[in-house]
Amino acid sequence: MPLHEFCCNKCSKEFEELVFKDDEIVICPACGSNKVMKLISACKFRTGGPIVAGSPSSSAVTTRGSSPCSGCSGGNCSTC
Repeated sequence: MPLHEFCCNKCSKEFEELVFKDDEIVICPACGSNKVMKLISACKFRTGGPIVAGSPSSSAVTTRGSSPCSGCSGGNCSTC
């Protein structure tokens, strides 16, 4: 999906916008200015490969019924 990050040169608001063409004019949602700068976005994804213990993705894996975060006392993310 062509989701890009921008920063407004007038009000310094950062925002995301769906842009399908490079020549499309992007308008700041905060102040309405078209003087915006495209930011370099970092992309992150995980393939379906095995999870290695100690890797950043290994801490995201939980077992069913256990609490995935330390702040959750209900054992269910919908209560957080």
